[in-house]
Amino acid sequence: MTDETVPSDIPTSRMLSWARNSTVYRLERRMMTEKQLFDAIARKAKEKFAGISAAQLKAVADFAVKFAYDNKVLDDHAYAEVSTRSAVRGGKSKRAIAQKLAAKGVSSDKVEAALEEADDLYAAAIFARKRAFGPFRRVELDEKRKAKELSAFARNGFSFDIGRKVFDMSFEDAEEIIVAGRSAAPQHQRS
Repeated sequence: MTDETVPSDIPTSRMLSWARNSTVYRLERRMMTEKQLFDAIARKAKEKFAGISAAQLKAVADFAVKFAYDNKVLDDHAYAEVSTRSAVRGGKSKRAIAQKLAAKGVSSDKVEAALEEADDLYAAAIFARKRAFGPFRRVELDEKRKAKELSAFARNGFSFDIGRKVFDMSFEDAEEIIVAGRSAAPQHQRS
C-alpha cells in the first residue's frame, strides 16, 4: 500500500478550506447552533470527500465550529434567545420551545436563560387566537369542542392552568394580554 491509499487522521488543507467556505456559506444564510453546524459539515464532508476517515470527519467538523466561534458568527446563547422570542410570538409554550432547542443541541443552561423572559400566558393567548379557541372562538361551545380546545393547549405544552385561564377569558382580556405582550418587547425585538 502507498501512503495515498491509507486514510490519515489529519484532514488535508483542501478539506479545511472547504470546511471554512462551507461554514461561511451556511452561517450567512441562517443562524445555527453548534450541533447543527457540526452535523451539517460532517454530513456534507462525508458526501464530498470519498474515503474520508472518521477522525478526519470529526476534525473537519471541529475546525468548522472553531472557525465560526473565532469569527463570532456562532453563539448558541443568542440562537436560543432569538428562537425563543420568535416562538413565543408564534404561540409556542415554554415547554415546546425547550424541547425544540434541546433537540437542536442547545445546552440546558442556555435554554433556561432564554426562557426566563418567555411569557406562557401571552403565548397561549396568541395560540388561542391562531386556532380560534377560547375568547376567539367563532362557533358555539359544546362539550366536544371544549375538550378539543383544552386538549390542544395541553398537547402544545401549556399547563392546564394556563390553558384554562385563556379558555375562560373574555375577548377583551385576551386582546389586552396580547397588546401588553407586544409592547413589553424591546424595540429591537419587534418585527
